[in-house]
Amino acid sequence: MTPVRYKCIILKISGELLAGKQEYGIDPQTMESVAGEIKKVHELGVRMGIVLGGGNIFRGLSAASAGMNRIAGDNMGMLATVINSIALQDHLERLDVNTRVCTAINVEKIAEPFIRRRAVRHLEKGRVVILAGGTGHPIFTTDTAAALRAVEIGAEVILKGTRVDGVYSADPEKYKDAVRYEELSYIDIVKKGLKVIDPTAATLSMDNKIPMIVFNFTFPGNLVKIVKGEKIGTLIREPDHD
Repeated sequence: MTPVRYKCIILKISGELLAGKQEYGIDPQTMESVAGEIKKVHELGVRMGIVLGGGNIFRGLSAASAGMNRIAGDNMGMLATVINSIALQDHLERLDVNTRVCTAINVEKIAEPFIRRRAVRHLEKGRVVILAGGTGHPIFTTDTAAALRAVEIGAEVILKGTRVDGVYSADPEKYKDAVRYEELSYIDIVKKGLKVIDPTAATLSMDNKIPMIVFNFTFPGNLVKIVKGEKIGTLIREPDHD
C-alpha cells in the first residue's frame, strides 16, 4: 500500500462547492467528481470523516439577515447538511465505497446518530463516515463541527476543500491583487480577520494542535497529493516553539 502522510483525516467540503456552476442545489456531475476523489484516498487506507456544509441548499446567516429567526435558520441549515450527506453517500456507494452517515440531529429513519465510539469503529472497519448535522446545535458553523469531530475521532489534520487554491488576503475572485499565504497560524487567521474559518473553529483546532490545510478541491488529484504529503494550498497551524 502506498505510504501516506496522514492516516486519519477530516475532510470539510463547503456546500457551495457541491452546487458546481449552479447557484443553488446539488450538481450531479460535481458530486460524482467529489466522490471519485474521495474513493482514491479511501483506497490508500486512510480513515476519513467527512463534514459537508449546507450553503448550496440553505444558509442560516443569509436568512437571518433577511429577518428570519437565527435559530430557525440554523436548524434549517443543519437539515441541509443531512441532504448533502445522503447525496454523497449515494454517489460513494455507487463506486463501491462502504459509507455511513452519522448525524448530530435525530433523523433516525434515514441516518444513524453520531456516537463517537461507533463512528470510530466504522473508521476502523474501513468505512467512510459522513458526519452530518453540524454540531447538533444552532449558531455553531460546520467549520466548528469539523474541528470538533477531528478531536473526537483523533484526526491528524483537517482538509478544507474550497474553490480556490488556499487562503488569500482578500477574495481572489473579486480582488486581483489578493496575496496567497503559504502558511498561517490560527492566531493570524483571527488577527487578520480572514474569513476562511470562524474564530470558534480556529480556537478549537489551535487548542487541540490540529493543523488545517485549505486547498482547491476542484483540481483533480489535489486531495490525494495532500494525503501523500505534497505541499498543496495553505497550511494553518501553530508555530513550533523552541
